Amino acid sequence: MIVIGGGLAGLAASVALAEAGWRVRLFEQRPFLGGRAASYVLPDGEHVDNCQHVTFGCCTNLEDFYRRVGSGNKIKFFDRLLLLDPQGRRGEMHAGILPAPFHMTGSFLTFSPLALKDKIAIARAFYSILQSGGHPPELDEPGGLSMLAWLQRHKQTDAAISRFWRVVLVSALSEELDHIDARYGIDVFWKAVLSNKTGYRMGVPAVALGDLYDGCRASIEEKGGEVVFRSPLRGLKIENNKLNAVIFDNGREESADAYVIALPHLVLSAILPESLKQTDTALGNLDKIMVAPITGVHFWFDRQVMTEPFITLLDTTTQWIFNKTALYATENGASTVKAPAPAQASAKENGQYLQLVISASHDLLQKPRQEIIDLCLAEVRHALPAAREAVLTKATVIKEAAAIFSPQPGVDRWRPMQQTSIAGLFLAGDWTATGWPATMEGAVRSGYLAAEAVLRSARTPQKFIQPDLKPDGLAGIWAKD
Repeated sequence: MIVIGGGLAGLAASVALAEAGWRVRLFEQRPFLGGRAASYVLPDGEHVDNCQHVTFGCCTNLEDFYRRVGSGNKIKFFDRLLLLDPQGRRGEMHAGILPAPFHMTGSFLTFSPLALKDKIAIARAFYSILQSGGHPPELDEPGGLSMLAWLQRHKQTDAAISRFWRVVLVSALSEELDHIDARYGIDVFWKAVLSNKTGYRMGVPAVALGDLYDGCRASIEEKGGEVVFRSPLRGLKIENNKLNAVIFDNGREESADAYVIALPHLVLSAILPESLKQTDTALGNLDKIMVAPITGVHFWFDRQVMTEPFITLLDTTTQWIFNKTALYATENGASTVKAPAPAQASAKENGQYLQLVISASHDLLQKPRQEIIDLCLAEVRHALPAAREAVLTKATVIKEAAAIFSPQPGVDRWRPMQQTSIAGLFLAGDWTATGWPATMEGAVRSGYLAAEAVLRSARTPQKFIQPDLKPDGLAGIWAKD
C-alpha cells in the first residue's frame, strides 16, 4: 500500500490501513508530517505553527484520530469563548443549565456587543434551522445558495451578520459569507451550537502542531510500514485504466497493490494526464474548486500582555488572538515546546508569545509583511491595554495562499469520491466528497473514507468513520434521521 502525502488526510488513511493489517509506505515531500496543519522551526530555533488549528466537540473523527495516535491528551478543551469589540465590550458564550438547543440562551441574552433587535433576528434564524433539523429546504436549490443570501432571506440585521454570523463562520470555514455554501454555514450552527450541549467546546493543541503526529510514524512502522520524507510525487504510471506505479525524482518508480493520493487538489490536477482529465469528469473538474487564504501573525512581547487563553476580536482585521505561552504551559508552568535559549530566558522574565489568525485574508496577500505587522500590532494594543507599554521583540507573518478549498455555493458537484474510475487509485483530502467543509475533521474523514474504499475493493470491508455527535436534550425533537 502506498500513500502519497503526510497531511492529516494521508496520515488518517495510513494509520487506518496499518491497523487493518496493510503494510503502508507513506511518501511525503517535506521533512516533516502534518501538511497544512504542521509546525516548523524558525532560523533562530523558535517553533511556530503554520497556522493555529483548533477542534470542536462535534469533530468526532478528529478526536478518534488523535486517540489512535496517542495525542488525545495533547488537546486542551475550553467551555467559554470570549469576544471583544473595539469599544471594549466583552461577550462570553458558554453553556448554561438548560438542555440543548437552549443551553447558550443565558450567555446569548447578555451578549453586550449585540442589541436586542439583533438577537431577535438571530433567534428567528435559529428556529428555522431547528425546524428543519439542520437542513432548511432552500439549501437544495440548484447551484447552491450562499450563506449571505440565506441570512438576507431570513432578515438578519447588519450587526447580526457582521458581529455574529460572520465572526463564527469566517473563522470556522475560512471564507466570506457570500462565498460560503449555506449548507456548510448552517451545518456549523446545527452541529456545533444547537444540536448538542458539548458540540461548541473548543479544543486547542497544548503542543506545537508537529508534536501531535509523533505517534503516526510509530503506528505505521510498528505494523511493518515506513515513512519516507523528501519524496515529491512527479507522475503517475497509468496503463489500461489501472495505476501501476507512482513516479518520483529521477524517474524512480514505486509500485503497490493500491495507492491513496492525499495531495492538495490543484497539485494532483497538475500531475494527472490531460487525457484522463478529459475522459473522467470527476478528475477533470478539480481546477474548478477554488482556494482561500489564511494568514498567521506571530508576536513575541517582552512581558505578559494577555491572561486569557484566546480572544475573538470583532470589527477588526485580526480575528483571533491565541495566548501560546499559556496554551503551551504545563501545570508546573513549564512549556511543552522546546525553545532556543534566548526564548527560554525571555519566558522566565514573563515574556509572552501570541499568535493571531486572519481567515479569508484575501486583502492581505499582496500587502508587505511589515504593513501587516503594523496593522495587527495596532489592533492588539487597542484590544489589550497591557500591550501598549510592552516591547515587541520579534514578529513574523505566515501567508498560506491556498490554505483551504473554498466552500463556494455548489462546490460539492466538483468534489470527487475517494474511489476513482482508475483501478488501484484512491483519493484523500478535505476537498474530496466528505460532507464536511475544509477542516481538520474533514481531512480525517477523507482519510478514513479512502481506507474504507481500499478495503471494500479488497473485499475485506471495515468501518473507520465515526458517527456525528448525537443530538441531545430537546434538540432530538427536531433532529432528522
